[in-house]
Amino acid sequence: MTQFPYATADEARGEIVRVGTSLFARGYVHASAGNISAKVADGYLITPTDAALGFLEPRRLALVDAGGEQLAGDRASKTLTLHRRIYDADPTARFVLHTHSTHLVALTLAGVWRPDDVLPPLTPYYVMKVGHVPLIPYHRPGDPRVADLVADRIADRAASGTPIRAVLLDRLGPVVWGPDAAAALAVLEELEETARLWLTTGRRPDPLPADAIDELRSAFGAAW
Repeated sequence: MTQFPYATADEARGEIVRVGTSLFARGYVHASAGNISAKVADGYLITPTDAALGFLEPRRLALVDAGGEQLAGDRASKTLTLHRRIYDADPTARFVLHTHSTHLVALTLAGVWRPDDVLPPLTPYYVMKVGHVPLIPYHRPGDPRVADLVADRIADRAASGTPIRAVLLDRLGPVVWGPDAAAALAVLEELEETARLWLTTGRRPDPLPADAIDELRSAFGAAW
């Protein structure tokens, strides 16, 4: 793949607006909750603070340089530090999504499966498309300490050979990333759907057995 999935900053702006509209229309975000960013050649594009993701305007997206200084657009989201740390910690990350998806926030209120794995490996597609997702303890929105915790989890998992694509912020929802918007959306959608399945079945189903997960590793390279 090329260094950046979008040929121009304007193309990246259009993709952020498209994704925001889609997330809002499908109920993954509401009001002004959530944020989206993309890595571009001259820094990062990120949604403005308190922006409604269903009604984004391309030219109002915040453009910041590699050092975090704002170059154009409305004031950047208060989660800018978190997004920048994810890009720094995972060199494959080019697109980051944070939503307050209903079932994933509800999961943090009801109790996650384990702190290092918020959901059990219930389905093969959860194992293949999502993988391990750690819980990040509650901090206020925009607290820079969250960025440190997330970067540490990314580094720890990469060192163990099972890199992560997402974390779950306690009471605030998921943060997911990928090499482009389509990849990040696939993780978010599978993660939210698995949380819905887990909660609506009363958290009773057993995880996939070890031999089934081993088969997914050998057949598809699943990082579990």
